[in-house]
Amino acid sequence: MSSPIGSRAGAVAVAVAVVAVLALVITLIVVLSNSEIAARPRCTITAPPDSPGLPATWTLSPEQADSAATIVGVGRRLGVPDRAVTIALATAIQESTLANLRGGDRDSLGLFQQRPSQGWGSEEEILDPVYATTAFYEALLQVPGWSSMDITVAAQTVQRSGFPEAYADHEPEARLMAVALLGQAPAAMTCVDLSTTPAADPGSGAVAELAASELGTRRLSGAQEPEAGWAIATWLVAHAQRLALESVTFDGRTWTVAAGTWDQTGPADGQLSLRRLGQP
Repeated sequence: MSSPIGSRAGAVAVAVAVVAVLALVITLIVVLSNSEIAARPRCTITAPPDSPGLPATWTLSPEQADSAATIVGVGRRLGVPDRAVTIALATAIQESTLANLRGGDRDSLGLFQQRPSQGWGSEEEILDPVYATTAFYEALLQVPGWSSMDITVAAQTVQRSGFPEAYADHEPEARLMAVALLGQAPAAMTCVDLSTTPAADPGSGAVAELAASELGTRRLSGAQEPEAGWAIATWLVAHAQRLALESVTFDGRTWTVAAGTWDQTGPADGQLSLRRLGQP
């Protein structure tokens, strides 16, 4: 017959063992979860030094980065002021979280949740991000005094949202995206853990075709002025997953899909180049 003391000691030992096993399981779950998060495809924008009013960093999904690049690229093609680009980005963040939504409130669609019934265009047109962005800029530029308005007033005049005050909430990150994608902050955007095996080959001419529709140029290599070069280079990185890009180089610095960072690879020469995955 066992003693009460021995029984209690055995029970304690079992309890300790169970706690130890549970702690190990919890640790493994946390480690695996953190590893999954760390490996998740994402793009990060880092603010330049001494940038009051801007968040230090902002993280986007590849889809969001792709949409932001389209909004800024179309703005550059149209030659709109930087303020208009910031307003467009803040509006799209609020309306769709920078996703090309196929539905929304009533008949709202796309990046800006524009409505066919309100004269924005057909469903097919509104779901084309280039068309939708162009329509937004054209409407904004027709608003008298838009450039001196608070972002809430300017965006609301165009959008007629039920929550107009929310646009201003997104001004800091919108401005940060604009600074990076307009080329005003060199190498400010990086994208990591992108797929190196794209689901579909976009075709060798897809990069030039997209550049023509969004930027208004097919010239994506050769000498570039610093701001224009960084604008195009950052636009390429933001579209890298869609276009199956392996690397982008500008002014002696190279982003690769493998590393996900901008590294010094040569002298500062003002030259722009790119390489697609699988390119010989």
